[in-house]
Amino acid sequence: MPLFLNETDVRQLLTMPLAIEAVETAHRELALGQAVDVPRQRTRLPQSALHILQGALPGMDAIGYKAYTSNRSGVRFLVHVFSASTGALRVVLEADCLGMMRTGAASGVATRWLARPDAEVMGVFGAGWQAEGNIEAIAAVRRLRRVKVFARNAQRLAAFCTRLSERLKIEVVPASSPEETVRGSDIVSTVTTAATPLFEANWLAPGTHINAAGSNSLIRRELGEDVLKVCRTIVVDSVDSALKEAGDLLPLLEKGRLNERQLVELGEVIIGRHAGRTSADEITLFESQGMAIQDISVAVRLEALAREQGLGVTLPYGG
Repeated sequence: MPLFLNETDVRQLLTMPLAIEAVETAHRELALGQAVDVPRQRTRLPQSALHILQGALPGMDAIGYKAYTSNRSGVRFLVHVFSASTGALRVVLEADCLGMMRTGAASGVATRWLARPDAEVMGVFGAGWQAEGNIEAIAAVRRLRRVKVFARNAQRLAAFCTRLSERLKIEVVPASSPEETVRGSDIVSTVTTAATPLFEANWLAPGTHINAAGSNSLIRRELGEDVLKVCRTIVVDSVDSALKEAGDLLPLLEKGRLNERQLVELGEVIIGRHAGRTSADEITLFESQGMAIQDISVAVRLEALAREQGLGVTLPYGG
């Protein structure tokens, strides 16, 4: 029978190592031609919007979608997974925590493959829900010594740093400025809704890896043209998605200053079809838009754990 997992169930089952393994597997399957992913589609009304991401992982007998609505009252996420072989519904999950963890996990996977092995200082823009997952994921793949975080709300930032320091057992401290956040950082992550670039290229040290996780629409932009010019390797989760909604990249693509052939999919790096970092001094970039197969890969693993542990409730439809 189909299973329903609520946020409490998901939080009980989901760990960052599981999310990282699931996301990396999804990207590997896509690069090997064993997965299908459809870029996000949006239906907009003046007061609300519906966002849908679709995909399939036949090797996991999974096909499905994530749908979420955004409204002034909040954002609501659901993931539906069906059997790819029979079409029967397998599992429905509330996906707020799931989405935060898999978004962070995508940057974690990219950092594993692109950041220098000795990277130990991280600079982060943003102190929200998604930034928390980003830091946790990168701490899972690199031995971080210090994390500097910059955000506009000083009180919220202080509480964020205290909470993360206690939970992750690493030094997480407020940064006083964007420049302080970037200078001396081996890894820089941007997890914001910014409409204008957050920092300058000349603050970046040679060998820095950048994760840009917030610019998933035309109205958002976290990185300026100066930063993109110094990035030798630009990796995306999906070229199709990047060409549709990567706010950081589209202005340069439209001007002809960046060519889509310069974009490398993360899965291509994972399977060794394309080089990632080629030198210690190279500045690398991962542009994250989000993919349905990431959510589906995580959901399949949570379904299996839930059935083993007797969590969730059965649904009276879709089986």
